[in-house]
Amino acid sequence: MGKLFRPDNPLLPNYKWVPIGYHGRASSIGVSGQQFQRPLGQTLPPGAEAPVLGPSTRLDYELELGIFIGAGNELGTRIPIHEAESHVFGLCLLNDWSARDIQGWEYQPLGPFLAKNFATTISPWIVTLEALAPYRVGWARPEADPQPLSYLDDPALRETGAIDVQLEALLETDKMRASGQPPHRLSHSSFRHSYWRVAQLIAHHTINGCNLQAGDLLGSGTQSGPSPAEAGSLLELTSGGKQPLTLCNGEARTFLEDGDAVIMRGWCEKAGYARIGFGEAVGRVLPAANI
Repeated sequence: MGKLFRPDNPLLPNYKWVPIGYHGRASSIGVSGQQFQRPLGQTLPPGAEAPVLGPSTRLDYELELGIFIGAGNELGTRIPIHEAESHVFGLCLLNDWSARDIQGWEYQPLGPFLAKNFATTISPWIVTLEALAPYRVGWARPEADPQPLSYLDDPALRETGAIDVQLEALLETDKMRASGQPPHRLSHSSFRHSYWRVAQLIAHHTINGCNLQAGDLLGSGTQSGPSPAEAGSLLELTSGGKQPLTLCNGEARTFLEDGDAVIMRGWCEKAGYARIGFGEAVGRVLPAANI
């Protein structure tokens, strides 16, 4: 297969070092308040010819929304885009924790494995689409970009397909916690900027006949807004770790350190309507276990 897809480089370097895979899982999803040990994995140090096993040094978060499926579909059937939202039970906040150094070694050609499977944190509240209806706004693809294929497009999607959910990520360090200081805001954006909408994710997921089931959880992907300050991960905010962030108490961060807690908040507000919140999705990094 490697020769067919990559004649000049059929076997990628990591193949002989790591039993690579790709998977989704529910076993390590935790509700707000989740604590987890810094993940271990293989990484390839700069200039090295062989990988090493050790704790991740480039631990990151990803600010996302989670999409819980209500009614599923039978195997071999498709959910058309105009029906997709009727299959959604509701939305929550989701932190897709990511070990970037582990990810960099293992992700070719299959994608994340140990870089993602150690923890995922969700908010305590699931908010229904009916409750979010007042906060819907129009959605449009930039004219210079390719327009969606017909199975991913719908007039209703263009009119009200986006939802103005305010999204905020904050960081609380051990020093902040000990001194009673408030957490540092890392970014603030809105789900309305998402390139793909909820209905499009479901329509695409099932176009090949894949069956969804009640309780299935989809991730929206990292929610980064149009400006650099609206980025939904440290990888983006620090330009890959090249530009450290200075926190409100003078500490600096490129990636997460032991004891750090990431706090995600989401809410909708509009004049004349009640403010709706998702609660907080809080997760804290503990020191790595001994090898």
